[in-house]
Amino acid sequence: MPAIVLVGAQWGDEGKGKATDLLGSSVDYVVKFNGGNNAGHTVVIGEEKYALHLLPSGILTPGCTPVIANGVVVDLGVLIEELDGLEARGVDTSSLLVSANAHVIPPYNRVLDKVTERFLGKRRLGTTGRGIGPTYADKMSRVGVRVQDLYDESILRQKVTAALDFKNQVLAKIYNRRAVEVEEVMAELLRHAERVRPMVTDTALVLNQALDRGETVLFEAGQATLLDVDHGTYPFVTSSNATSGGACTGSGVPPTRVDRVVGILKAYSTRVGEGPFPTELDDEHGEFLRNQGAEFGTTTGRPRRCGWVDAVVGRYAQRVNGITDFVITKLDVLTGLERVPVCVGYDVQGTRHDEMPVNQSDFHHAVPVYEELPGWAEDISGCRTFEELPDNAQRYVLRLEELIGARVSAIGVGPGRDATIQRYPLLG
Repeated sequence: MPAIVLVGAQWGDEGKGKATDLLGSSVDYVVKFNGGNNAGHTVVIGEEKYALHLLPSGILTPGCTPVIANGVVVDLGVLIEELDGLEARGVDTSSLLVSANAHVIPPYNRVLDKVTERFLGKRRLGTTGRGIGPTYADKMSRVGVRVQDLYDESILRQKVTAALDFKNQVLAKIYNRRAVEVEEVMAELLRHAERVRPMVTDTALVLNQALDRGETVLFEAGQATLLDVDHGTYPFVTSSNATSGGACTGSGVPPTRVDRVVGILKAYSTRVGEGPFPTELDDEHGEFLRNQGAEFGTTTGRPRRCGWVDAVVGRYAQRVNGITDFVITKLDVLTGLERVPVCVGYDVQGTRHDEMPVNQSDFHHAVPVYEELPGWAEDISGCRTFEELPDNAQRYVLRLEELIGARVSAIGVGPGRDATIQRYPLLG
């Protein structure tokens, strides 16, 4: 049985939970391998809607083991709050596993994240202010706090003291903020240590052993391809690798064990935060997409920037991730449009680009080249086979498939778990 990597093919919020639901009971483990509580999944089950920020969506699937792997940065308070919220709604969360090597978000990094963003002013990056970036920076600087450190108070105190020796200088002398006390940090980090202890394990070992037994492991990326710190629209990116390669470094499962990469592509484009967005619409069409698609952040509540689908971005995502199958989500949102434009290239100061420009400056100045396809007015939310879709909706999907370079295996036609057309199996 396979290891499957699930990635967002745009700027996030593509509806990755839809693909997780499609795999359903076939998945034994769902692994979050990057990011933290700076992005979220919304999962709709019947009449119930669940907003997940730190937890893998597999926590809602009975019999599936959810895993927070080593590449994630963990806000302990958020973790416990999410677990308590789900348990209050009758969801069994007892199978959650957390990597001992995952880094913990200490309170001083949340403070630094917020004050730094304010300090940048117009040059701000659009972070969520949840301490994600500073915690990844600590990880790379080798001064981070890991989950396993919670269970050796002496080591934890040494790490916190060493970090604050520097960070308090920054807070006080650059940002004119109150210094953070060591004991204050220790108290917050240790508050939930015993609650988390039964979940903590060597998740890399667990996952490799599961694959040895022939079980199916799904790796679920946070954020998306164009927010990847290496392959995204830098510097307007997240602080981790949200592409398929990050699944290996973020989990301890080697690339030789990955069988399939599934990319999620929304039928239009959205983005939250700052940064270039060639197909962005600041008109009635943008408002139409935002309102019809309920495009407001799961984690932040911020209205998302909206635009037409960008096939250049989709093709780029296919290449850097090695996407074998695409899932197109929210096709139903386009219902009612007379014409549906698709970006097939860019004009950069008179030069045509059919692939992503190598320079960020060129991408920033890219003017989309559109191909217009006929729209449809029929309600497609009840369609369950490709043939049931209106002819123009079929043409839209087939043209996207041609442009992005991999087969479209599934299509989302509504928010519910069952509102999906499956053209090809995502397993086997």
